[in-house]
Amino acid sequence: MSFVSSLVVDFFVAMGIVLGGSLLGGIGASLMHAPPMAVMVNLSEQLKIWAMVSTLGGTMDTLKVIETGVLSRELAPVGRQITFLIAAFVGCEAGAFIVRWLAGEGSSS
Repeated sequence: MSFVSSLVVDFFVAMGIVLGGSLLGGIGASLMHAPPMAVMVNLSEQLKIWAMVSTLGGTMDTLKVIETGVLSRELAPVGRQITFLIAAFVGCEAGAFIVRWLAGEGSSS
């Protein structure tokens, strides 16, 4: 898989984890007679860190590549891993933004 396609996949996987978990959590809240929109917004914030971790495969490999790259002064792998981190982060934020938008909260946190 090429670098750009890996970035796109990481973005959409992170966004999908936040969106899917939040939407399904909202369905569960409806079944239990809890306010689904509030539950969805809360879940979207809580799922962001887990979406990043699962998107990057546990992050230990990512941190190891960054450490090895910095210590051996090879910045290309470090830049690549940081770019993957940014793509996953933006995907998480996009998913949380969509959930807030669906809940009618706009872009406020």
